[in-house]
Amino acid sequence: MAKKVDLSKARVLIRLDLNVPLDKKDGTTITDDTRLRAVVPTMKFLKEQNASVVVATHVGRPKGEPDPKYSVDPIVKKFSELLGTPVTKVDDCIGDKVKEATSKMAQGDVVLLENVRFHKGETKNHADFAEALAKDTGATCYVNDAFGTAHRAHASTEGVTKYL
Repeated sequence: MAKKVDLSKARVLIRLDLNVPLDKKDGTTITDDTRLRAVVPTMKFLKEQNASVVVATHVGRPKGEPDPKYSVDPIVKKFSELLGTPVTKVDDCIGDKVKEATSKMAQGDVVLLENVRFHKGETKNHADFAEALAKDTGATCYVNDAFGTAHRAHASTEGVTKYL
């Protein structure tokens, strides 16, 4: 069915499970990139369809506020390498920084949002957070390829679908 949908003008918000293990000593070296490699086929399909793709994910279990040890920063370089395309990271997942970065996206671009669990509204599935995630990214459709979190009723897995 996906091949029958024209995604060439779409901005896809995709929820991925990029919660990769990081080296305990430096906290930045990915020790197993299995979860990154697992999403490459979906990401490449979206790129082949000329969709612009906004990635929402989480790392670890921050307590609903920013914590540098749970940032998605360590993921950017390896994710870019695996996708064969630059990945632009935004320092939040909602708000003006997201609106600015996503408004500049061209077909085929990839933007990685900061850890959605930096906001309490994520795990509590707050409607205002889910709506902001949908609207601030400018997404026109949603894909959930986050197998490890698909069963959770979180804002980025369930709540956001009410606004797209």
